[in-house]
Amino acid sequence: MNDGWRLRLQRIGAIVYKELRQLRRDRLTFGMIAGIPLIQILLFGYAINTDVRGLAAGVVDLAGTQLSRRLVADAEASQVLGEVVRLPDPAALEAALRRGELRLGLIIPADFERRLAEADPARPAVQLLIDGTDPIVGNAARALGELWAEGGRRVFAILTRFNPERRSSVFVVPGLIGVILTMTMVLFTAVAIVRERERGNLEFLITTPVAAAELMVGKVLPYIGIGLIQVTLVLALAVALFHVPVNGSLLDLYLAAGMFILANLTLGLFISTVAQSQFQAMQMTFFFFLPSVLLSGFMFTFEAMPAAARHLAELLPLTHFVRLSRGILLRGAGLAELWPELAALAGFAAALLGLALLRFRKRL
Repeated sequence: MNDGWRLRLQRIGAIVYKELRQLRRDRLTFGMIAGIPLIQILLFGYAINTDVRGLAAGVVDLAGTQLSRRLVADAEASQVLGEVVRLPDPAALEAALRRGELRLGLIIPADFERRLAEADPARPAVQLLIDGTDPIVGNAARALGELWAEGGRRVFAILTRFNPERRSSVFVVPGLIGVILTMTMVLFTAVAIVRERERGNLEFLITTPVAAAELMVGKVLPYIGIGLIQVTLVLALAVALFHVPVNGSLLDLYLAAGMFILANLTLGLFISTVAQSQFQAMQMTFFFFLPSVLLSGFMFTFEAMPAAARHLAELLPLTHFVRLSRGILLRGAGLAELWPELAALAGFAAALLGLALLRFRKRL
């Protein structure tokens, strides 16, 4: 090897050594190298599961006979059902389905045994009500309806609520509003303060009476308006192009979206207090975005995930907004019925805003 090539290799080696040393000092990027593939393999290999089990179900047993109890026991033994709640009447069952507390319901009429003996298709022995907002849940529930029969005859009348046509766009689009807001709101806010620091604009704020809280509020307010514009745009396209129903109050939807936007913006502010550059802010945003989409119930059925993944998902704002948007748009539920999800978003926003204020210092 001649001296020219030896010098080239030495220079390349010096640059490689410099990059490795710089990477070692950049702990966030170094952590992402191992963290992103680790999270993906755990999520896709462990948490994501399309084999639905443990669906929350309600039973209205107006017959109260040994045969009706056997029907419920057989359904529970299928493992498709999880916790089974006994309800007094069909109206209570419908209300629980609308609130999203139950995925399916079983109504056994008082004359169950007589209907079973008559085997009249016009008078089904049992009604199986399905929350059609998730097609995967609907398919699992329909399979359950085939499991129990008497003398080879079907005894279930299967009624799909909230999405009787089983259109995937009806399932996807309400959750997509939250996905878009998560990506844009967290990223915009996370980059905003980091960009001010990199450009030296915080210099000018040091000599002003602007407090840290005032600076953060000023940064957040414009993006709330931007987020609501995005909600309007997505919703208009959803109705016009995909015929997504709006069964609930638009005011409730916008109030829920406003709280969700605030939760994402406070997360973005917190990221901006940790990241040292815009690139790091984008890295951290992606690091948060991936599990949010996969664990929130937007793409995969929430009940199919293991308990540890479900507990983690409850800490993510998107999980609660997916429930809110589908509850309001598809099931026609109001915020009074969905208040636990709204309270979770408010708690998340308050906690992250407090952490961001503790970390933020009005300095370069």
